[in-house]
This record gives sequence, structure tokens and C-alpha cells, in this order.
Amino acid sequence: MAGGEEYQEISLPLPPGVEESLCQCGGIAGLIEQLPDDVVLERESSVHRALGDPLRLKILMMLSVQPLCVCIVKAVLGIADSKLSYHLGVLKKANLIAGEAQGNWIIYRLTTEGGAWAQQIVDDDGS
Repeated sequence: MAGGEEYQEISLPLPPGVEESLCQCGGIAGLIEQLPDDVVLERESSVHRALGDPLRLKILMMLSVQPLCVCIVKAVLGIADSKLSYHLGVLKKANLIAGEAQGNWIIYRLTTEGGAWAQQIVDDDGS
């Protein structure tokens, strides 16, 4: 069972189509076995939360053009250092971007996953 959670048997009558298909997949236990693990769902939720803010999407799209230092990202967005740091942290935690120190600068780039999401945005836009 995904996540080791308990489930409650349903004693109410179910619509015939639902009851039949539920029986075919092994009942509630069979349904639960087909769900992704909670760890996977949490990771996906983190990515979607990270992509749920227009500023973070803009950062993602900027980095899809080329790796950038914080000063360029800040100049384009025109936001305070603390706000930029927060947004970069959310994207890093979701494994969409990575930062690498180069001398006095941190250069941010997309991860493989971040690149895939950026490409999907471009494809969805029709650009």
C-alpha cells in the first residue's frame, strides 16, 4: 500500500460502473497499490508549487536562455535581494535550478528537470 496508510472499507452502495472497475483492479487495496509513493507525490507537489509563481517561471525561462548570475536576474526582475533569494531557494529545493560558485559570483543554471519544464512551457506557448 502506498505510504503505508490505512484505508476504510466502503459499505455504501457504489455506482455500478465504479464498483465493477474497482473490483477489477483489486478493490481499494488494489487501487492504493497503483498509486505512486507519497515521496513521489510530495516531490511533484514541490515542483508544481515552485512553478506556481510568475516570478519563478520568469527566472526559469531566463535560465533556459543561458546560465546567469544573481545580479542579472535581479536587474531583469527588479526585486529586493531577500525576495530574489527566496524565489531562487524555492526553485533550488524543487531541483529545477542549481547554483555554482565562480569566484565572487554564483552562477545559476537549469537542472535537467528544470530544462524539461522550461521546454514544456515554450512548447505550450507555441513559440
